[in-house]
Amino acid sequence: MLIVGLTGGIASGKSTVVNYLKDEYKLTIVDADLIAREVVQPGKRAYHQIVAAFQEVVPNLLNEEDKTLNRAALGSAVFGNKERLSILNSIVHPAVKIEIAWQIFRAYIGLKSLVILDVPLLFETKLDKICGLTITITCPRDIQLERLISRNKELSKEDAEKRIASQLSNEERNFRADLVIDNSGDLKQLHSSVASVVDEIKPKFIFTVLEYFPPFAIISAVYTFVIRSLRDRFKAQRKPTKSD
Repeated sequence: MLIVGLTGGIASGKSTVVNYLKDEYKLTIVDADLIAREVVQPGKRAYHQIVAAFQEVVPNLLNEEDKTLNRAALGSAVFGNKERLSILNSIVHPAVKIEIAWQIFRAYIGLKSLVILDVPLLFETKLDKICGLTITITCPRDIQLERLISRNKELSKEDAEKRIASQLSNEERNFRADLVIDNSGDLKQLHSSVASVVDEIKPKFIFTVLEYFPPFAIISAVYTFVIRSLRDRFKAQRKPTKSD
């Protein structure tokens, strides 16, 4: 089974691509954003850890009607503050990774040949190391900022800029990815680019079959991890070329 890591900066159009892959090509999607929302629901371990860590610094941390997390208030408190963001990530990321692993395993035993691992922080969380291929969706920063403010009406321009700045730059993300999809045009152009990428990444039948023999599957997984780690080390020695 080929795991394809899909990432992109906030408001880059990644969700549009994911929905198209799911609806048009019927691909299996492991959605890290959805998982991240689920693991912090009331009663979950990560929820209690976040409340304990942030209730004093975020007075309106919980929504009064249902005691769910006030994501807007929490976001305003952590984005732009590296220490708080690091604490939040240390709580949420492990819980998300466990659920991702479980969903990938279910896809494997369900005989899927290709799984899209949709992770905004793919490289930051090092989940790219389990992917046979990585793809990023990109657009110029000014378009990204405009889309984010238009989508999230509650965000000021300053808040939007903080959220963009809290992630890898487009230049570095593009540099580290295997394939880059430019989403600075219209929807028709985006769909055309996605179609070309899907044709390119579809695994051959023989490799899909071999993946379901445990010895080959283990060798393939180890090979992917080692090659990805070596590639990251090599790229870390080079500086990405500014492209947008």
